[in-house]
Amino acid sequence: LDQTIETLSINQQPLADLIAEIQQTYRSDNRPWVIGFSGGKDSTVVLELVYLAMLKLQPEERHKPLFVVSSDTLVETPVVVNLVKETLQQINDTAAREGIQMTAHQVYPDPKETFWVNLLGKGYPAPTTRFRWCTERLKITPINRFILDKISKYQEVVIVLGSRRQESTARAQSLKKKHRLEGSRLAKHSLPSAYIYAPIETWSNDDVWEFLLSVPRPW
Repeated sequence: LDQTIETLSINQQPLADLIAEIQQTYRSDNRPWVIGFSGGKDSTVVLELVYLAMLKLQPEERHKPLFVVSSDTLVETPVVVNLVKETLQQINDTAAREGIQMTAHQVYPDPKETFWVNLLGKGYPAPTTRFRWCTERLKITPINRFILDKISKYQEVVIVLGSRRQESTARAQSLKKKHRLEGSRLAKHSLPSAYIYAPIETWSNDDVWEFLLSVPRPW
């Protein structure tokens, strides 16, 4: 694994340099990190990168907690549900054993806002690309609730995302509009006292797959 990290370059950047950047960003303040994980390729890459960065830090440098959060919409396919649950369990088991302050958490929509309650109980139409009411209620709101809980405890947090500019024109514009803190890779989030860190925002789809096919999962 160490040899792969030292020799692999992605997006014209040595992988070791990106891991060093993640370590520096982590060490630069006392804000805990919340890492969004869906089981998809982008969030998996970011979770692996952060885990690798923590592995290569000295124990005394792992000075603040990292929370991995995944939202179960309750309407995912069993394959996705099982993949996410297994990964979260592996993270909790392995991180504790290796002395990494990382814990994984599953969140769920409010019982009054589940898919079937809205569709059948409230008469909402089936979600479409023009009316995607499910994303906000089933995924974003539960995760935001988790983040706000951490803000109430720690005052500020950094949200680590697998967002990439190449995903779509809208995503590229969104990332460009984020107000970056001077001299930092962090940007302001829409939630108060929350900041965004997107370590792979300039990666392409090919970059993502190259990483996933080259680097073993560290947990």
